[in-house]
Amino acid sequence: MSGDALALLQDLAPVAALRGSRWVYPIVNAGHIVGIALLFGAIVPLDLRLIGLWPRLPLSVLRKVLLPVAAVGLMLALATGASLFAVNAVKYAAMPLFQAKLGLILLALLNVLAVRRALSGRVGDDDDPPDVPPVFRLAGAVSILLWLSVIVCGRLLAYV
Repeated sequence: MSGDALALLQDLAPVAALRGSRWVYPIVNAGHIVGIALLFGAIVPLDLRLIGLWPRLPLSVLRKVLLPVAAVGLMLALATGASLFAVNAVKYAAMPLFQAKLGLILLALLNVLAVRRALSGRVGDDDDPPDVPPVFRLAGAVSILLWLSVIVCGRLLAYV
């Protein structure tokens, strides 16, 4: 997005209202934190199961319960994050830390898609394997590391 387009974005009336609001901005910010909590809180147990913890706990059950929670968290975090970005789009877009955060989000989502695709057909409702192949263990560890890195980058943005 060009600097002019970013300036237009941050100057839109709803964005200016959000930026100037004493109450709405903190509520949107809190919504972002809730979205992150839902996403990370749902993804970590699933990733830990992939890594090898709780081998008797069916992966199919965890997926059914936790993936929808993670998806809701992701949607909430993306929507509120876009709103927070728009408030100061020109500044954020130019920050290497923000660019790194976006890159890490992309990598984390690609990892999720790769694991989901690889698990499709391997993990059924009745024949859940107690042990997962090493590639899934690695994918679970990478997922936790990527999402943690996204959170750290996001927090650091407040201090640079």
